[in-house]
Amino acid sequence: MEGLIMTSYSTSEDYCKNIFDAICDKDGFITKNDILDALDESGIVTDDPRISKLITKLNTFSRIDKIDFETFLDFSSDSISLIEKSINKGFIIPDFKDFKKEIIEIYNETQKNESGQNANYIPQLARVDPDLFAVAFCSVDGQMITLGDYLHPYCVQSTAKAVTYCIATELNGEEKVHKHVGREPSGITFNAIALNKHNLPHNPMINSGAIMTCSLIKPEWNLANRFEYITQIWKDLAGGESTGFDNATYHSEKETADRNYALAHYMKEVGAFPEGANIHSALDFYFQTCSIQVNAKKMAKIMSSIANGGICPLTNKKVFSPTTVRNCLSMMYSCGMYDFSGEYAFSVGLPAKSGVSGALVIAIPNVGGFAIFSPRLDTNHNSARGVEFSKRLVDKFSFHNYDHIDCSNKINPVENRMIAESNLTFELIWAASTGDISEVKRVVVLGADINKGDYDERTALHLAAAEGHLNVVQYLINKGADINAKDKRNKKPIDDAKTNGNIDVVKFLEKISDQ
Repeated sequence: MEGLIMTSYSTSEDYCKNIFDAICDKDGFITKNDILDALDESGIVTDDPRISKLITKLNTFSRIDKIDFETFLDFSSDSISLIEKSINKGFIIPDFKDFKKEIIEIYNETQKNESGQNANYIPQLARVDPDLFAVAFCSVDGQMITLGDYLHPYCVQSTAKAVTYCIATELNGEEKVHKHVGREPSGITFNAIALNKHNLPHNPMINSGAIMTCSLIKPEWNLANRFEYITQIWKDLAGGESTGFDNATYHSEKETADRNYALAHYMKEVGAFPEGANIHSALDFYFQTCSIQVNAKKMAKIMSSIANGGICPLTNKKVFSPTTVRNCLSMMYSCGMYDFSGEYAFSVGLPAKSGVSGALVIAIPNVGGFAIFSPRLDTNHNSARGVEFSKRLVDKFSFHNYDHIDCSNKINPVENRMIAESNLTFELIWAASTGDISEVKRVVVLGADINKGDYDERTALHLAAAEGHLNVVQYLINKGADINAKDKRNKKPIDDAKTNGNIDVVKFLEKISDQ
């Protein structure tokens, strides 16, 4: 789209007219593809529930039908803000097309990794095609990317632990939950028969901790009602999409659960469970949560709700409180990746949770959620491709918790690059005109284009030469400034220096020209 929409308007109709004028042709008409293309380029997909009515209306038009403003006004009212943000690059990832291109490149590079092997302790997991690979992303504004086998169903396994912890905390409060489960990394394997110094599970992201949090969710209800209750919450997180259930995996989980039974009995023996807890019911409920079935697209939506402070971006429904989500993200960050949690926090620096099905989820607070599925596991029981994708992601983008955005050579995808580049150009030209060499150097380090001009096509070198700032001129030339750049008046920097009688600058530029 050419430029951004002006945001000054007096009525809602003026607002809509402003948007319409930004996309209509010279005769004052649009086609349905003008709207669909704008939405698609910004990452809003046609099955987004927020535009369901709009899509229904647009489907009544052919590809070439001309749509006037009155018709547009009639069918777009429910979705007008999304259309405006799509055109105006107003979503959290403004340059979504470029972001998606980079994600596709990371996906393709990661797909070459064929290391690891499927989990084999559950037959159903061992039989999954090891070559499956899915990546999906959903931003906190509902922008979607789906790659590979993103519709292939898989069991969430231990990635369920993050949601289970949130549900338990919402029902019981932080204090009660952590009266029965700790919040420190264990430093041992995820299924180790070990408790902390208070005889509690170390954290809710390992088996013992998840069994404990399951025991805190509606313990007075029967299993069927408890499971129905949590699946409704999963549905709310996914924007109204239902999850599935893998019954075969559930039964296999139960049949191979000797260690989990041992953990539960150990916790019962030392009094870790709340009074009156039924450990067999808690275990069955835990196996059910591990056997919930999703696909990567659905799971990305769930993680975007977590990244969005517990509010689903597709429905605006509040599912969890911000405090609950903050606590969950803290647990995921420090304890979410099995024995690799510390290394992952160091190298990737994002809240994440893995599962032995090959599932891996990442929450980027206030940005969005990734869901990755690839069944081959590394020696730490994490998806081999999932870990590699994570590392490549933070190598490319400034997503690591401790990245310094301004001084990093990584891409900051939440910044509008067009506006950012314009701001840098303005700052550079202004600093050059005032002779502030320190500011000039700072802006150049941030990536300002030295040869980009202002509205008169005057570059920083033009301004520095015109004002007689020899040290700035020398620095800019050293950094690759074009000595022959011409402004709208066809003037070069040396011409400005001559006009203003800046002899030292003229001599320097003539010397450079003669070389």
